[in-house]
Amino acid sequence: MTARTKAPVKKLKTGARLTAKTRTKTNTKKAPAKKTAKKADPKTIPTASSVAGFIKGVANEARRKDAKILVAMMKKVTGEKPTMWGPSIIGFGSYHYKYESGREGDMLAVGFSPRAANMAIYVLGSLPDNEPLLEKLGPYKRGKSCLYVTSLDKVDLTVLERIVAKSYKATKAKWG
Repeated sequence: MTARTKAPVKKLKTGARLTAKTRTKTNTKKAPAKKTAKKADPKTIPTASSVAGFIKGVANEARRKDAKILVAMMKKVTGEKPTMWGPSIIGFGSYHYKYESGREGDMLAVGFSPRAANMAIYVLGSLPDNEPLLEKLGPYKRGKSCLYVTSLDKVDLTVLERIVAKSYKATKAKWG
């Protein structure tokens, strides 16, 4: 006769059980509840901060000078008062957008932000990619909705004013 040996007994982790039928471990912990997707609050919203105070706090003297020029230009072109949008964007006018996805909010019609490396001018959102005025502007880089200009001294301000006016008009026509 041969001696029968028992299979070693495995110690189970807390919450696991071994059934006679399957002899497999199963986890008895409940699956975590599904989280509902929360829409992020927009960061670019109008604030009560002072535009003049913000410009006064810009460290680079050339950026401060350019900011004052852009405030005067955009105020003239849009007929709107400047408003701080978030901590560092100066906007003129606004519009309400609503996408098919259901996402909606308010955004500045045109504006700018004096950044360390360049001046970001928010005017391209409603203009076509092949905007002919851009060829006459002077040196710039382009983002999805903005122009990056290192100095207003290097661009044609008359052309920039026409771009701002065209963008503002197109934005208002599209979004109201």
